[in-house]
Amino acid sequence: MQVYYFTELPYHEYDDEEGKKYPSLRLTFPNTYFDQHKAVGLFHRYLDEYQYCEEMGFDGLMINEHHNTPSCMNATMNLIGAILARNTRNAKILLLGNVLPIWDNPVRLAEEIAMLDTISNGRIISGFVRGTGVESVSTNTNPVYNRERFEEAHDLIVKTWTTPGPFRWEGKHYNFRVVNPWMKPIQEPHPPIWVPGTASPETAQWAARRGYTYVAFLTPINMTKELFQIYRDAADEAGQTVTENNFGFLICCYVADNEAKAQEEAKHFIWRMGETTRGPREYFAPPGYRSRTASKMAQRRRTSESKPLGQQNIEELQANYHVVAGTPDTVLKKLKYLKDELNMGHLIFYGQESRMSHDATMRSIELFGKEVMPAIREW
Repeated sequence: MQVYYFTELPYHEYDDEEGKKYPSLRLTFPNTYFDQHKAVGLFHRYLDEYQYCEEMGFDGLMINEHHNTPSCMNATMNLIGAILARNTRNAKILLLGNVLPIWDNPVRLAEEIAMLDTISNGRIISGFVRGTGVESVSTNTNPVYNRERFEEAHDLIVKTWTTPGPFRWEGKHYNFRVVNPWMKPIQEPHPPIWVPGTASPETAQWAARRGYTYVAFLTPINMTKELFQIYRDAADEAGQTVTENNFGFLICCYVADNEAKAQEEAKHFIWRMGETTRGPREYFAPPGYRSRTASKMAQRRRTSESKPLGQQNIEELQANYHVVAGTPDTVLKKLKYLKDELNMGHLIFYGQESRMSHDATMRSIELFGKEVMPAIREW
């Protein structure tokens, strides 16, 4: 099983009481609470942590992007990806992922990813996502066309990477008289494509028909199994061969020298599960964003456990395997259980959140790399 380190590059440098005055930390929480000078230090510490992961032998470094939220300062993952492409040598760089529906120029995006693949000497994994409703609202992109734009942008990007130019593209949402970018990716026919999911069966089916790796993000184990089976069924119908490498699972994880320290640091993940997801439903799933089937599954996700994700305490989050924390031995046992239950080939190690200190983050990375990773390699 391969392991990828991940953090959303959070900005939790304001008084929590100020955040509670607003209906959500996303979209409308005023950016007057952002201190650029504090962000300087945060960006550099996060990049140091990513580089340390490569030293500790992590297979890859995952980055993502969100907009209009303190939960993620990474407003353009390709920029951070460029820094990692230059400053690392071995780890894969997992972009999971670029929000396709909000791009008005997918050809430009194809060029950017091709540049990253070239700078990194073929280490890019190109993840594509639909984004949250916040991304659609903040960019004035009609959520009704979210999936249509996602799929058409994907098709145009893949054709840009694989078809000699110049050629013309006339679609429903994108039109280009000339597609002929000079920059092409090193990997042929193109960088691997991954797709994450949280509730939509259509996304799992779409990825399966193309043989892409599908990664479940913080989904309950029973729902993850269901989504993986939906993937397998769609892949079988499409004649795609499925292995464990077609599946990934993201989990918040902290490793410490003792159980007490692990529990103390794991509490930082509560901010991600609760406060940063608080807000009107139309912020996250505006009308038209989800199909009826996906909406029903999302509702099931909210009620499949004893409490909604944002209302669970740290003990409940661990019992439901959204958070794994403990000594190396404890973490190994829990991850082995997940491996046996889900049979995934990729683990996304969500290793830093909220106000977790740099020293605490680095120690967890070190313990995972030295004492957990070697055992995982044998699974």
